[in-house]
Order: sequence, then structure tokens, then C-alpha cells
Amino acid sequence: MSRVRVSIAFSTMLLVLSTPVLWSQVANPLSPADTRAVYVMTNRAEGNSVLVYARDANGGLSKIQEAPTQGRGTGFTADPLQSQGALTLSRDGRFLFAVNAASGDLTTFLVKPSGLQFGSKVPSGGALPVSVTEYNGVVFVLNQLGIANISGYTVNAAGQLKPVPNGRRTLAGAALSQPAQVTFTPDGTKLIVTEKGTDLIDIFQVAPSDPTKGLVVRRSSGYTPFGFAFGPSGSVIVSEVERRFPMASTVSSYRRNGDGLASVSPAVPNGQSGSCWVAVTGNIAWIVNTGSGTISAYKVAADGKLTLANPVAANLGAMAGPIDLVATPDGKFIYVLESNAGALAAFQVNGDSLTPLFTLPDLPLSIQGIDGR
Repeated sequence: MSRVRVSIAFSTMLLVLSTPVLWSQVANPLSPADTRAVYVMTNRAEGNSVLVYARDANGGLSKIQEAPTQGRGTGFTADPLQSQGALTLSRDGRFLFAVNAASGDLTTFLVKPSGLQFGSKVPSGGALPVSVTEYNGVVFVLNQLGIANISGYTVNAAGQLKPVPNGRRTLAGAALSQPAQVTFTPDGTKLIVTEKGTDLIDIFQVAPSDPTKGLVVRRSSGYTPFGFAFGPSGSVIVSEVERRFPMASTVSSYRRNGDGLASVSPAVPNGQSGSCWVAVTGNIAWIVNTGSGTISAYKVAADGKLTLANPVAANLGAMAGPIDLVATPDGKFIYVLESNAGALAAFQVNGDSLTPLFTLPDLPLSIQGIDGR
């Protein structure tokens, strides 16, 4: 493993239902006592927006709002942003952040019982913002094109974003980076960025006096690192597209090692194509394989070691084009965007497999970005 020092700072309950859940079963908007929701970003070129769905205890969804971001998406389909984290809730659930890739800006919404309230919009500090993360009122957005970078902001109680002094940093791979995701570590002391173009993982240290003081760069265990999520004991689970070769995708795990990352399980294959998006519920990591139209399940040990538990935990079909996913905080349900179909598929978590519940159709083909609570 090689490291280069430069400068950057960065979670199954089992539930079995006797009858299928229909998305139209829920008709009431969110109430103060029931704040479960799923958010989907349209990424429309003529005007980006966020679709808000109230979620019931059985996983059912009902659309209650479409909130304009006042920015523009790309309008493309079939994984239009090539990223994870384009739509992100704050850790305390008070704010929702959305990237506007085409107009190059970042929108903040205030999360209300009745839906979303526009807060502010600011330039992203670069070209084609694709991923955003937040910790304790500090927000970083990842810009994919040009000299790829991350840019930092603070957010106040009114949802107003303000640039952080010295909060903009170039990625290790610069113009070659093709980055996919930026996310704070669970303790908020570091930022992690995956670079598809260079097979690098950037680890930026976050310090109060300098929000991106110190950068450690390590080589990815597999080729084309994409999405990632945190597993038991703070382990980092990273998907690898493996140069887009068919049936060759892998997943790796790491553990924190000082200011960097140490390999635990390098490039564990799943026999699928296009492993890109990652979500974790308990000790299971769910990997969306866009090329195969499947979701794989890996068991994550307490030390972060990976074991392929189920290569096809769910099969959405080769033509669905599954991309982004989100797991509910209680680990009971998973929602996946179908980019090629313009749909949202819902699953119930059942050990290391996923039970289909319903598919919500008629979403824009440009969809990318999903989060929920």
C-alpha cells in the first residue's frame, strides 16, 4: 500500500409481512409525530426538484410534495451523475442538501413535518457538483469536472449556506479524478473521497482551525472505486466497478489507521457487473450492481472483514438500470432508484436477502440522488 501526503477531512432488523405493501396505501402527509420520509432528486434539466414521499411503518410511500431546488440538473439518464450522495440529509435530520449539477450550485432545504422548505442556494465552488455531506453544521460538496475539488460551507438554523474560509481543496487526482462520493467519517474528523479515474481514495483531516487540514491518499484495493458506506466499528465498505468489465465487480473494506485507511478485505468479487452504490444495515452491506440489475449482500464482521453472503439478494432485471439506494434508519427497508425505467423499487430486509414490496413508476428518467428517514 502506498500513501501520498497532501491535504482533506471526512449502518438488520428482520421483519416479515404477510401481505405485500402498496405504495398508494398511505395518503396522509407527515405529522410532527411521524416524520418518516423518502426523498428523491429529479435532476431535470429544465429545473431540478426533490420529490417527497411520506413513509408508513410498513414501508408504504405516498407523494406529498415536489420541492424545486431553484437550480438545474443534467437531464441525462442511466446513472446521470455517476455518483453517490447527490441528495443528503443532515445528521440531525433538520436539513436536506441537493446538488444542481448543470447550474453548478448547492441547495439547502429545511425539513418540516409537512415537507421541505427552501433555505438557500449557493455556487458549488467548481464544475458539476455530484455529492454532498454534512456534519455538525459543516457541509462539503464534491465537484466532479475540471480540476475536481471539494468546497466547504456552514449552514445556520435558517438553512443559509456560507462558504468556509480556506474550505476549497483540489483532489489528489485533480483533472483526472472523476470523483464519485464525499462523506464525513462517523466522528466528523475526516472526509473521504473516492476517485474513479485514478483508483485513489482521498482522506482529508478536518480541524477546527482549518476544515481540510492534511490529506492522505491511498491506492484503492480494487479498480474504479465508487460508492461507500460505514460498517461495524467504523469500517469503510467501498464498491469497485473494476473498469466496467462484465461480471468482474468487487467490494473492499478498510479500517481507520491513523490519518489513513488500512486494507481489511481487498477486492472481494461478487460475480456481478457495475457495483457502484453501497448501503449498510447492521452487519450487512448492500451493493447495487447496475450492469447486472441486481443487489448483492456482503456480511461485515466486527473487524470489517467481508464475506459474500448472497451475490443476488435481489434481482431488479437487467433493463432496470438500478442506481442509487437508501436504507431506512431502522434497517427494515431499502429503496432503489431504477434509472432506465424511471421508477423507485422498495424492498423489505430479510436477513441477507431482499423481499420485493412494490415499484413506484412514472418518475423522471433523469432521477439520481435519494435519502430518507
